[in-house]
Amino acid sequence: MENDALLKQLGLRIRELRKAKNITQAELAHAIGKDQQSIQRLEAGKINPSFLYLHEIAIGLEMPIHEITQIPS
Repeated sequence: MENDALLKQLGLRIRELRKAKNITQAELAHAIGKDQQSIQRLEAGKINPSFLYLHEIAIGLEMPIHEITQIPS
């Protein structure tokens, strides 16, 4: 899978998990000390998040990081 497509898949996965928990982008951003635009770019696949950023997202979504990164190949 191409890098851009992989980042879009990751972003969609994060959006899906966030919505399943009934959390807004702003709420997730606030919980992890980021701004809403950062979450928006992540979910759109516009950025390549670091491991530490994904760890923060996992904390904000209250789930293990491996659940966030489980995307179809």
